[in-house]
This record gives sequence, structure tokens and C-alpha cells, in this order.
Amino acid sequence: MATSTGQLSTPVPASSARNMPWTTIAWFTALIVIGFFPILRHLVEQWATDEDVGHGFFVPVVAGFIAWQRREQLVSITPKPCWWGAALVVWGILQSYIGTLGAEQFLQRTSVLIAFLGVLLLTGGVRMVKALAFPLLLLPFMIPFPAVIYNQITFPLQLFASGVAENVLNLLSIPVLRDGNVLELANGDRLNVAEACSGIRSLMSLTFLSLVYAYFFDKKVWMRWALLLGTIPIAILANAGRVTITGMLADVNPDLAHGFFHSLEGWIIFVIAFVMLLALHVVINRVYAWTAGRSKNA
Repeated sequence: MATSTGQLSTPVPASSARNMPWTTIAWFTALIVIGFFPILRHLVEQWATDEDVGHGFFVPVVAGFIAWQRREQLVSITPKPCWWGAALVVWGILQSYIGTLGAEQFLQRTSVLIAFLGVLLLTGGVRMVKALAFPLLLLPFMIPFPAVIYNQITFPLQLFASGVAENVLNLLSIPVLRDGNVLELANGDRLNVAEACSGIRSLMSLTFLSLVYAYFFDKKVWMRWALLLGTIPIAILANAGRVTITGMLADVNPDLAHGFFHSLEGWIIFVIAFVMLLALHVVINRVYAWTAGRSKNA
């Protein structure tokens, strides 16, 4: 007997799986990796040396895993090549060339994603791209911000974190003098709230983590965007707290504000920020359930 859920439980025919141009996709992907290898190599090197984008190693792995989870949906799609994909591939190649001439890494790195999107359109069509929309959306998180945008974001965050730390330390009767993003304590120790301490590191990692967390633990699509927006104030406030705690520890012992203890403190604050993200998720769900209950009773 046919049921309303029969369509969902019907196994994917083997002929549909054979329709997928896996060999073509693999060849095109290999060509992209080979053609853009110098760009990809420098990107991986930055992941390994720059803690701001250390999460870049996980982005393609997580995106690939999510795509693998959708394999039954993908094999059920009849490939309908979209020739706009060829235009995107050419666009990606030209952008890579222009970025190389101008020594602009952001243009070079995003050209890889443009070319890869073009390959998917050219081999599988629009339906395949729609089916892979979320993992494709995650891929830009592995590319660092352009230097111009990065500098515009980090400096205000440095000033905010140092300003909050100054006010809190004064409330705790810890003498401190702030000059821009530099905090000078009474014991002579100077804390420079550098770019790495601006909060951008936590912000970039948390935004990626919030989307992945919402995908696996909440079926509501809008929740991904709600948590994504929520990570912005959480990361900024958590980092301001980190700078404040660093100032408190430096007042007791200057060695506690540097080296291993400073790095450990950063990891602890990141865990606290993630717990705050989980708490935000719970609060949003409770408010959603409450409003849904009220609308039912109305």
C-alpha cells in the first residue's frame, strides 16, 4: 500500500547512480587541483602558520562529509549540464591570473571556488549545485579575509577590547592606563592588545562552528543564520573578557600574561564562548516553542 512517506523510503535505483558523471567530476576536480596547486599550497601553509585561520583544515573535511551524507540525493539527480559553468571556469582562471599579477591572494583563492562551482554546473547542472548549497556555502570560511577588510575590522575590535578591560580593571581597583590598544599596569607591565587578540580569531572560528553545529543539531534552517549572527557579540564580548582576565593575571604576575598561560587562556575563553553559543541555542528554541504555543492557543 502506498503511504505518504513511501517516496522518501524508496531506494535509489542503480541506474540513477550510474547517471552521475563521477569520472568527469573527478577529472575536472583533479585538473583544478593541479592548475591551482600553487594557490592551494600557499593557502594550506597559511592554515598551518596563522592561528586566525587554523580552522581552515577542517572546512573542506566537514563540507565533504556533509556532501557525502547527501549522496543518495545526489545520485537521484539526472545530470543536466549547464553551460554557464564553462563561463565560471573561465572566469575563475582569469581571476586567478589577475590576482597573481596583482599579488592579491584573496582574488587568487576565491578563483578556485569559482572554478569549482563552474565544474559542478558544467557536469551536474543547477540541481546538483542546489543539493550541495550548504557545503558549498561553508567553503569560503577556509579563505582569510582580504587584508584591507581584515585591518578595518581588527583595529576597532582592539580598541573595544582594551577599553572594556580598562573599565573593568578600574572597577576592580587595579590601576591601569590605556593608550589606544596598549594597557599599562601599575607594576610596569604593558599589555599590547594586538591583532591576534582583537577577537577576529574567535569570530572566524565561531561563525564556522555555529553553522556546522546548527546543521547537525537543529533541523530548522533559519537557526543556522540566527546562531551565525549570535556569534558576533559572543566572540567580541568573550575576547574583551580575555583581555580583562589577562590584565588581572598580569597584575599578580606578569609571566601569567605571556607564553603558554596566554595561549591556554585563549583556548579556555574559546570554550566558554562555545558554551555561550550553546546557551543561545537553548534560549532561542525555548522562545520559539513559547511563541509557537501561544499562536496555537490564540
